[in-house]
Amino acid sequence: MFPLKDTIPSYRRPYITVTIIIINVVVFLYEMSLSRAGLLKFLYTYGIVPARYTNEYFALRLGVSRFNFFPFISAMFMHGGWLHLISNMWALWLFGDNVEDRMGHLRFAIFYILSGIIASLFHFIFNWDSRVPMIGASGAISGVMGAYFIMFPRSNIITFFPILFIPMLIPVPAFIYLGIWFLSQFFNGAFSIIAGVNFGGVAWWAHIGGFLGGMYTHRFFLDRRYLDRFRYYRMRW
Repeated sequence: MFPLKDTIPSYRRPYITVTIIIINVVVFLYEMSLSRAGLLKFLYTYGIVPARYTNEYFALRLGVSRFNFFPFISAMFMHGGWLHLISNMWALWLFGDNVEDRMGHLRFAIFYILSGIIASLFHFIFNWDSRVPMIGASGAISGVMGAYFIMFPRSNIITFFPILFIPMLIPVPAFIYLGIWFLSQFFNGAFSIIAGVNFGGVAWWAHIGGFLGGMYTHRFFLDRRYLDRFRYYRMRW
């Protein structure tokens, strides 16, 4: 099931969403320009490597400071490949414009960064000894999806779904689409703990943490005057 668009209109141009996408693309193109050795250094310096904070010897070997927390921000603008980048940016474009519309530009920018930090902290807690860099915008985007889940449960996500090799466009309620997505992340994250291995190379707990963080913190960033003016629906806790 591939999401194509949603059915909620936006009334403000998503300047921050577009800016975030541009920054991610520019950073990725910079990554592509690096040599293999340069890329590895870039990933270990600006990606989140939990062991650099929990293992002093490992941090010394890497030549990085244990007290530099900038990677908790920089990692959310880095990607490991074109598919990784495109899938994340598509999800951001699909859900970000509506959330930004209801929050306003500055509030959304702060919310996005906060969601990414919360996601990174979840990854750190559940992978505290990992020596593998965690990069990608998916944690922050999960926060946007969590906010969307609460704010627009009655929206429909138009999805592309082939049935018996026949392409079909199927509207799926947002609370079902995002609910299934979250459950898949949760079960995969739980299995990674039970199995003792982060299979698939996916930061499951970053997705879980970002989604839960977005569900809870979005309320503090809403532009209430804008919401009241247009009488938008949102679920109250």
